[in-house]
Amino acid sequence: MEQLGHGFYWNDMTIGRRWKTIGRSIFEADVVTFIAVTGMQEMLFNNLEYIEHESATGKRIAPGALIFSIAEGLVMQSTLQGTGIAFLGMDFDIKGPVVVGDTIHVEIEVVEQRAASKGNRGLVRTRNEVKNQRGEAVLVYSPLRLMKGRD
Repeated sequence: MEQLGHGFYWNDMTIGRRWKTIGRSIFEADVVTFIAVTGMQEMLFNNLEYIEHESATGKRIAPGALIFSIAEGLVMQSTLQGTGIAFLGMDFDIKGPVVVGDTIHVEIEVVEQRAASKGNRGLVRTRNEVKNQRGEAVLVYSPLRLMKGRD
Protein backbone atom coordinates (compact mmCIF):
# COMPACT_ATOMS: atom_id res chain seq x y z
CA MET A 1 0.00 0.00 0.00
CA GLU A 2 1.30 3.49 -0.84
CA GLN A 3 2.27 5.61 2.15
CA LEU A 4 1.58 9.33 1.77
CA GLY A 5 3.92 11.89 3.29
CA HIS A 6 7.06 9.85 2.61
CA GLY A 7 10.05 11.72 1.21
CA PHE A 8 11.67 11.38 -2.20
CA TYR A 9 14.50 8.92 -2.78
CA TRP A 10 17.63 10.27 -4.43
CA ASN A 11 16.80 8.32 -7.62
CA ASP A 12 13.50 10.26 -7.86
CA MET A 13 15.23 13.65 -7.70
CA THR A 14 16.14 14.19 -11.35
CA ILE A 15 18.01 17.34 -12.32
CA GLY A 16 15.56 20.11 -13.15
CA ARG A 17 12.70 18.68 -11.04
CA ARG A 18 10.87 21.52 -9.25
CA TRP A 19 8.20 21.81 -6.56
CA LYS A 20 7.17 24.13 -3.78
CA THR A 21 6.21 23.66 -0.16
CA ILE A 22 3.11 24.83 1.62
CA GLY A 23 3.26 28.30 3.15
CA ARG A 24 3.79 29.21 6.77
CA SER A 25 3.32 32.56 8.49
CA ILE A 26 5.94 34.00 10.84
CA PHE A 27 4.47 34.85 14.23
CA GLU A 28 5.62 37.10 17.05
CA ALA A 29 5.98 33.99 19.21
CA ASP A 30 8.37 32.43 16.66
CA VAL A 31 10.77 35.38 16.87
CA VAL A 32 10.54 35.82 20.64
CA THR A 33 11.08 32.12 21.34
CA PHE A 34 13.93 31.82 18.82
CA ILE A 35 15.89 34.81 20.15
CA ALA A 36 15.37 33.61 23.73
CA VAL A 37 16.57 30.06 22.99
CA THR A 38 19.57 31.12 20.87
CA GLY A 39 20.62 34.19 22.83
CA MET A 40 20.30 36.43 19.77
CA GLN A 41 19.40 39.44 21.89
CA GLU A 42 19.87 42.01 19.14
CA MET A 43 17.96 45.31 19.28
CA LEU A 44 16.54 44.60 15.81
CA PHE A 45 14.71 41.66 17.38
CA ASN A 46 13.93 42.70 20.97
CA ASN A 47 13.74 46.50 21.37
CA LEU A 48 10.40 47.90 20.18
CA GLU A 49 11.54 51.54 20.46
CA TYR A 50 14.61 50.84 18.35
CA ILE A 51 12.53 48.84 15.85
CA GLU A 52 9.96 51.61 15.48
CA HIS A 53 12.38 54.54 15.23
CA GLU A 54 15.70 53.17 13.96
CA SER A 55 15.19 50.03 11.87
CA ALA A 56 14.74 50.13 8.11
CA THR A 57 11.41 48.26 8.25
CA GLY A 58 9.80 49.69 11.40
CA LYS A 59 8.66 46.13 12.12
CA ARG A 60 10.09 43.22 14.12
CA ILE A 61 12.51 41.39 11.82
CA ALA A 62 12.92 37.63 12.03
CA PRO A 63 16.54 36.43 12.23
CA GLY A 64 17.78 34.81 9.02
CA ALA A 65 18.71 31.70 11.02
CA LEU A 66 15.06 31.39 12.10
CA ILE A 67 13.81 31.71 8.53
CA PHE A 68 16.31 29.08 7.38
CA SER A 69 15.16 26.75 10.18
CA ILE A 70 11.48 27.17 9.32
CA ALA A 71 12.27 26.71 5.61
CA GLU A 72 14.09 23.45 6.40
CA GLY A 73 11.05 22.25 8.35
CA LEU A 74 8.85 22.94 5.32
CA VAL A 75 11.33 21.12 3.05
CA MET A 76 11.49 18.10 5.36
CA GLN A 77 7.71 17.77 5.36
CA SER A 78 7.56 17.73 1.55
CA THR A 79 10.82 16.07 0.58
CA LEU A 80 12.91 14.22 3.17
CA GLN A 81 10.59 12.35 5.52
CA GLY A 82 12.24 8.94 6.00
CA THR A 83 14.71 9.33 3.12
CA GLY A 84 17.18 11.98 4.24
CA ILE A 85 20.40 10.64 5.78
CA ALA A 86 22.71 13.64 6.22
CA PHE A 87 22.91 17.37 5.57
CA LEU A 88 26.47 17.81 4.23
CA GLY A 89 26.76 21.56 3.62
CA MET A 90 25.31 24.53 1.77
CA ASP A 91 25.72 27.94 0.20
CA PHE A 92 23.52 30.54 1.95
CA ASP A 93 22.45 34.03 0.89
CA ILE A 94 19.96 36.31 2.66
CA LYS A 95 18.22 38.46 0.03
CA GLY A 96 15.82 40.53 2.13
CA PRO A 97 14.07 40.87 5.48
CA VAL A 98 11.24 38.74 6.78
CA VAL A 99 9.04 40.48 9.35
CA VAL A 100 6.41 39.22 11.75
CA GLY A 101 3.25 38.61 9.75
CA ASP A 102 4.99 37.56 6.52
CA THR A 103 4.16 34.16 5.05
CA ILE A 104 6.96 32.15 3.45
CA HIS A 105 7.20 29.06 1.28
CA VAL A 106 10.16 27.31 -0.38
CA GLU A 107 10.59 26.72 -4.10
CA ILE A 108 12.97 23.82 -4.69
CA GLU A 109 14.89 22.76 -7.81
CA VAL A 110 17.24 19.78 -8.11
CA VAL A 111 20.54 21.03 -9.52
CA GLU A 112 22.82 18.03 -8.87
CA GLN A 113 22.19 14.32 -8.35
CA ARG A 114 24.50 11.30 -8.38
CA ALA A 115 25.01 7.92 -6.76
CA ALA A 116 27.18 7.81 -3.63
CA SER A 117 30.35 5.71 -3.67
CA LYS A 118 28.80 2.89 -1.63
CA GLY A 119 25.45 1.57 -0.57
CA ASN A 120 22.03 2.38 -1.98
CA ARG A 121 22.47 6.11 -1.42
CA GLY A 122 22.92 9.24 -3.45
CA LEU A 123 23.99 12.86 -3.21
CA VAL A 124 21.44 15.52 -4.11
CA ARG A 125 21.93 19.28 -4.24
CA THR A 126 18.93 21.55 -4.54
CA ARG A 127 18.51 25.27 -4.94
CA ASN A 128 16.00 26.35 -2.31
CA GLU A 129 14.49 29.78 -2.76
CA VAL A 130 12.47 31.06 0.20
CA LYS A 131 9.83 33.52 -0.96
CA ASN A 132 7.43 35.75 0.91
CA GLN A 133 3.73 36.31 0.18
CA ARG A 134 4.64 38.89 -2.48
CA GLY A 135 6.78 36.37 -4.38
CA GLU A 136 10.02 38.12 -3.35
CA ALA A 137 13.05 35.92 -2.69
CA VAL A 138 14.16 36.53 0.90
CA LEU A 139 16.68 33.71 1.31
CA VAL A 140 18.40 31.34 -1.12
CA TYR A 141 20.39 28.29 -0.08
CA SER A 142 21.77 25.23 -1.87
CA PRO A 143 22.07 22.24 0.45
CA LEU A 144 23.92 19.05 -0.43
CA ARG A 145 22.27 16.02 1.15
CA LEU A 146 22.96 12.30 1.38
CA MET A 147 19.71 10.45 0.71
CA LYS A 148 18.42 6.89 0.65
CA GLY A 149 17.89 5.13 -2.67
CA ARG A 150 14.79 3.35 -3.87
CA ASP A 151 14.85 -0.41 -3.09
